Amino acid sequence: MSFYAILLALHNLNRWLVLLTGVWAVIQSISGLNGKRPFTPAERRPVSMFMGTLHLQVVLGLLLFAYMGMQKIPVFAGAGRSSFQWEHLGLGVLAAVFGTLASTQSRKAGSEVGKYRAAALWSGLALLMILGAMPWFRPLLPHF
Repeated sequence: MSFYAILLALHNLNRWLVLLTGVWAVIQSISGLNGKRPFTPAERRPVSMFMGTLHLQVVLGLLLFAYMGMQKIPVFAGAGRSSFQWEHLGLGVLAAVFGTLASTQSRKAGSEVGKYRAAALWSGLALLMILGAMPWFRPLLPHF
């Protein structure tokens, strides 16, 4: 198996972790907006895991993008439009920024509701960016 195939498979598989942790973070954050639950480390865990998987996804994507450029491999050859590679890259980086904001702003907010609100807002925006950046025309699972 080539380096390209390994990177692509890892990037492909990690997208499902990103989606799962993103949905978990958004649901957990929205459910705490009523103000009856303190924002404990256990409540923060989904947001932190979402941020971690997002950062891993961006690193894998950048490695894949750089490797493909060096090897002159066409990026998203079956995408139907040539701009998708840049949209994918830009939205992925933006999602990682929003995921980081979800983590940092939920720690810095003054009230419990403010912490949940920041986590819900930034995690939700990150999840929207991810859904927009996903190559839905690709196979759901990598072919090994």
